[in-house]
Parts: sequence; C-alpha cells; structure tokens
Amino acid sequence: MIASKPNLAVMVGALVLGASAGMANASYCGDGKTVTFAGINWQSGAFVTEVMKTILSDGYDCKVDAIPGNSVTLEQATANNDVQIFAEEWVGRSEVWNKATEEGKVTTAGKTFVGSKEGWFVPRYLIEGDAARGIKPVAPDLKSVSQLSEPQYVKLFADPEEPSKGRFLNCPSGWTCEGISTAKLEAYKLDGSYVNFRPGTGTALDAALSSAYLQGLPVLLYYWSPNALMAKFDLVLLDEPAYSDACWAELSNPEGKRDEGCAFPPAEIVYGLNSEFAKEAPEIVDILNKATFPLDDINSSLAYMMDQNVDATAAAAEFLKTKGDVWGGWVSPEARQKIEASLK
Repeated sequence: MIASKPNLAVMVGALVLGASAGMANASYCGDGKTVTFAGINWQSGAFVTEVMKTILSDGYDCKVDAIPGNSVTLEQATANNDVQIFAEEWVGRSEVWNKATEEGKVTTAGKTFVGSKEGWFVPRYLIEGDAARGIKPVAPDLKSVSQLSEPQYVKLFADPEEPSKGRFLNCPSGWTCEGISTAKLEAYKLDGSYVNFRPGTGTALDAALSSAYLQGLPVLLYYWSPNALMAKFDLVLLDEPAYSDACWAELSNPEGKRDEGCAFPPAEIVYGLNSEFAKEAPEIVDILNKATFPLDDINSSLAYMMDQNVDATAAAAEFLKTKGDVWGGWVSPEARQKIEASLK
C-alpha cells in the first residue's frame, strides 16, 4: 500500500493554529500570572482600578489582585514589581516615581483621563456670595495665594482649635500632594500663620469640605478633579506663580529649598507600570493605551458612589453596564461580549 502524500494546506494550517495557541499560552494571563494593581485609596483611582480589574478578569480571564497602601508605598511596590499597574499615576508629582523612572524600573501607558486640575481652592460663595442661600461675599477681593498672609484672611480661615492661626486643609498624610502642599506652605511663608491640617483619609477630607460647604463656612484646601465634590460644589482655584521646572524640582524634593512656590504642573495622568511587566504583557499595555476615561464620566461615577453610598466596585459595575460605548473600544469584540455577559 502506497502512503498518501501529506496535505500541504493542512500542514500549514496546523502550524498556524499551533503558533496561535503558543502565542495565547505565552500571554501574561495565559501563563497564569496574577496582575496586581495598586490599591489606590482615593476615589477616582479606586474607581479606575476596579474598572480595569474587571476588564482584565472578565474579558481576558486574568487573575487580578490589589495591594492597599498609600501612594508612595504603592509606587515603590510598582518599582519592585510587587505591583504591576498603578492606575492613576500623576506624572512628575512623586520623587519616588521620578527616581524609579530614571532607573528604568517603571514606565507608563496611555492616559487615564485628561483635563483635570489641582491646586488650592476656596468656595465661590466666599468671593461672590450666594443669594439663593442667603450668603454674602466675605472675601470679594481674594484671588491669589499671595493674599493669604494678610490678617483678614488668616482670621477668615481661623482654625477651630488654634484660632490665632488660619487652617489649611491639606491632603491626607502619605499622599504625594500632602508633601507638595506642605512645601508650598513653607515657600509662601504661610507655615507660621496657618495650621497644616492633614485629615486621616480621603473620605475625611471630603467630609470636612462637605461640612463647611453645606454650612456656607470658609474653607481653604487643596483639591483636585476628577472628584465627586467637584461635580457638586462650586470651588475657585486660587492663582499661584507660574509653574517652572526649577521651582517644582525644589518643591517635590523632600530636601529641596523652600525659597519660592509655584503652581502645580499641567496634569498628566497615566497608567504607571512596572517595566518588566510591560515587556512581558504587551497585550495588556495595548488595552491600557486605549483606556482613557472621559472626565465627565469619572465625575458622574464618583457622584454615583457618593449619592448611592456604594464603593468603587459597585460604581465600576454601573459604569461597565451603562457606558459600553466608552469602554467597548478599549477591548476586543470577544472580550466585550464576555464582560457584558458577566454583568448580567
């Protein structure tokens, strides 16, 4: 009996299928590795983290996890590859991240969102009043941080526990913005006339702002967008001297000089990645490069968290259920079907 000749088309097809299977098995998640996220403890970061965890786990069968901690600790964990993805990294804000970048330990992907702002804020009703609430303007000329040293403003923002000084409501300890604003207080020569009040958590910061705002009271604080309260409250950003690289290099360095202060740099918010992970998981990097959240959608999701008294996991599920037109383009058609099926 004469053996039949091998079918060339079948052989080629088998090789292609074998190669495809090998590529699938060689993917980061296909190899069974866990993608560990930074367990960011501010609202927008927690929300984005939960959305991306769900996309990877339900759409691509990835094992996912998150490690809680403050931003500095989690940035260092990303450099060490204990964390693979830091979902809301504000570029240039952290000396830890800057150093890890220079050493090639971390890299970035995409833009988590665009159009955000941060700085020192006061409620608009202090400047313009609010007739509907019966609030008269008590600081109609306040425009800049340079005015805060004037006695009338120190008195206006009087600290309840040390009324001879004003109160500056800073970020919680451990957040990068806390160190920056502390440096600014020194640079603007306000540290002697203002109490540098640091709430214990982001929730406590929001509670302090909400309490003051709803009572129509004076409050001076660091704040930022995206944020649920930015969608609810009308806050005015105080002017600061223009940003410069030289000024910022000193402010962001714990050992830097405090000779001058300046505005925060233009915000660039990205996905921070461990460099080795980025090399090993190009398929995940590709998703992150596409995953830019519209700022209004983030603000709405954060307001949903607040109004419904739900956590970031629930807000992420609501976003994925109602905003398929936004996130659907970040993933493959097959992944989108799997994610939508999981939400049902």
